[in-house]
Amino acid sequence: MKTEIIPANEIQSAFEILQSGGIVAFPTDTVYGLGALVFDNAAIESIYKAKDRPIEKAIPILIADIDDLNLVADEVPNMARIFASRFWPGPLTCIVPKKQTLPLAVSATSTVAVRIPDHKNAIALLRAAGPMAVTSANISGQSSPSTAQEVFDQLSTRIPLILDGGKTKGGIPSTIVDCTGEKPLILREGPISLDELLAALSNGS
Repeated sequence: MKTEIIPANEIQSAFEILQSGGIVAFPTDTVYGLGALVFDNAAIESIYKAKDRPIEKAIPILIADIDDLNLVADEVPNMARIFASRFWPGPLTCIVPKKQTLPLAVSATSTVAVRIPDHKNAIALLRAAGPMAVTSANISGQSSPSTAQEVFDQLSTRIPLILDGGKTKGGIPSTIVDCTGEKPLILREGPISLDELLAALSNGS
């Protein structure tokens, strides 16, 4: 398979590949991600294959707008909606109850991880394609890429397309918070602290 690199604003080419069951790499606010349409089980499985990723590891979902939560989650906790309105788009990933129509390849559990990235090219692609299952565009266990060339160096011939949006900000991965209990439970520390989450809850916004 030939891997093509094109400018990140050429969304139509990426959209056509996704619609035909393919996967594409694109920049986000943290690192470059590798994604597929969230309801395309075969395409999501090809992400695991391209990355040599263990099949038991769930893949997070990226969405473009808060309303899209209803497409991938059932009975979204009020806590998650408060966090979404306060911190999205941004480096906060919320664990919420999974919509049962989602493929097992996204998550074999009853929950799913969801975030809105703070990146204009990623948002444009997500608005065109809808929710996507997205993980870092690297061989599993290797360094996460912050440029299109770094994606190419690792995944050339394994994926059809890379959207080049320049160097990503990189840095600290998003905070992951489980919103399914009575209180927020941080599963991975990141830029947004527990104090900030609790303050958002107390303010109700």
